[in-house]
Amino acid sequence: MNKSDRSWLGRALESLQPILAVLLGLAVGLAFTRFAGESPLHVLKVLYQSAFGSSYDLGMTLFHTTPLIFTGLSVAIAFHAGLFNIGAEGQLIWGALAAAVVGHAFPHLPGVIAPWIAVSAAVIAGAIWGAIPGWLRARRGSHEVINTIMFNFIAAGITSWLVIEPLRNPDTQNPETAPIGEAFLLAPFRVFDDAPVGPAFLLALVAAFLLWLFLNRTSLGYELRAVGQNEHAARTAGIDIARIRIFAMAVAGGLAGLVAVGEVLGNAGRFKVGFSPDYGFMGVAVALLARNHPIGILFAAFLFGALHKGAMDLDLETENVTRDLALVLQACVILSVSAEGAWHWLRRVGSAGKKRG
Repeated sequence: MNKSDRSWLGRALESLQPILAVLLGLAVGLAFTRFAGESPLHVLKVLYQSAFGSSYDLGMTLFHTTPLIFTGLSVAIAFHAGLFNIGAEGQLIWGALAAAVVGHAFPHLPGVIAPWIAVSAAVIAGAIWGAIPGWLRARRGSHEVINTIMFNFIAAGITSWLVIEPLRNPDTQNPETAPIGEAFLLAPFRVFDDAPVGPAFLLALVAAFLLWLFLNRTSLGYELRAVGQNEHAARTAGIDIARIRIFAMAVAGGLAGLVAVGEVLGNAGRFKVGFSPDYGFMGVAVALLARNHPIGILFAAFLFGALHKGAMDLDLETENVTRDLALVLQACVILSVSAEGAWHWLRRVGSAGKKRG
C-alpha cells in the first residue's frame, strides 16, 4: 500500500469515527438493559419497530425530529458566536404563544398569507426573547447562561398566567388558548397515515441549509464565526462584538420560535401549557452531537427523534424498562461522541509535541 492509499484510508476512517462513536454509545446504553433484566436485542427491536415499523411511526419520528432541528440550530448559531443559549425552551414557548394568539385574533385572514403571518409572529416573539439576554451580555456583561436559564422560568410563568387568565379557552378546563382559525392550520402529509408531520419538517430542512449558507457564504456569518473563535482578534479587525452577540441571540430565539409551526399550526391548533417535553434542552444535546454543524444537526435530531418515539412503546412491550431509556441512550451517545472528540484532540496535541521535540 503506497502513501496516497494510506492517507486515503486514514481520512476514510477518520470520517467514520463520529458514526462509530454513536454506535458505541447506543451499544453501551442497550447493554445497561441487561442489568435491568431485559434482552438488549429485544429492546432494540422494540425501539426500531416503534420508530420505523410503519409509515405512521416514521411520520411520528419525523414529527419529533422537527422541533429538535429548530432548537439544535438555535443553540448552534449561538455557539458559533461564542455564546451558550440555554434559553431555547423559553424562546419556543413565546413563539408558540404568539402564533396561537395571532391565529385566534385574525381567524378570517386569507389562507395564502395566514400561516406566514403566524410564523412571522412566532419568529419575532422568539427573537425578542433571545435578544434580551444577548443585549444584557453585550452591554452589561451578564453571562448569557444564567440569563437564559432565568428567562426560561420567566417565560413559563408569564405564559402560564396568560393562558390561565386573559387568554383562557372558556370551552375547556385544560390550560390552553382558544383554537386558531382554520386558515392558519397546516395540513399533514398524507403519506404518513395522519401522523402530524407536515410543512414544518420541510421548513426545518430549509432553515438548516440557509443557516449553513449564512455561516459559510456571507460576510456577516464570517464575522459571527470570527467573534466565536477569537474575540480579541475580531475586535482588532474592527468587528462590532456587541452587535454580533445581540444579532446571534436574536436569530437563535427566532429559530427556536419556529417550533410553533409544527406544534401549533400543524398539530394542536392552539397553545397548550407544557406542550414541550424539554425540546429546548434537548436541542443543546443535538447541537453538541452535531458539533454545531447545521447539516449535522439534521442527522442528530433525527437520531434523537427516533429514540424519543421508539422509547414510547417500551412501557408496553417490556417488563423492566420504561421510556426513560431514551434519555439514557441519548446520554451514552453524547458521552461517546465527546470521548471520541477528546481522544482526537489529545492525539493532535501529542503529535504536535513530538514535532516540536
